[in-house]
Amino acid sequence: MSSITPRKTARPTREPGPEAPRWLDDQQQSAWRANAAIMIRLPAALDARMQTEADLTYFEYMVLSTLSEADDHTLQMSALAARTSSSLPRLSQVASRLEKRGFLQRRRVPGSGRRTNATLTDAGYAKVVAVAPGHVAAVREYFIDVLKPDDLAALERFGTAVGLAIDRNIPVPGAATSPSRGTE
Repeated sequence: MSSITPRKTARPTREPGPEAPRWLDDQQQSAWRANAAIMIRLPAALDARMQTEADLTYFEYMVLSTLSEADDHTLQMSALAARTSSSLPRLSQVASRLEKRGFLQRRRVPGSGRRTNATLTDAGYAKVVAVAPGHVAAVREYFIDVLKPDDLAALERFGTAVGLAIDRNIPVPGAATSPSRGTE
């Protein structure tokens, strides 16, 4: 993994100015690397296990399980993308694969605009029901059961804070400037 901080010998000795990077100290670097490992390795481990045990990618499972929790097992594609932390193009590709397998259907929403609903089929719901126990077992094995209750509460706070920071800095498509950016 590449370093966020140059080697210690290359760190600047002067105080950071407006153009100078704010390098991570050793504790910050250690925390960042530990979390980067979670961000990279955990989804990869869940994906590999899901593909082996259920013939689905982890993201495909997330799409199906998110629809299984929605009213009438239906969401607009834009809402489904938001709930699965996905882009619409990525979601559209995955939805096409899931449609071909009979797990979901897409239908255009009547009226103006280009809105499309995704609906979980009976076969898709059956797949989620069959796969969910294995997914929960993997989440417990790799994540939940190796942490203390206080760790889980802290991770929830951290994840919420990081998610809000990311959301504040994502530009709104079509807007000159994002309303959530700027002076705060």
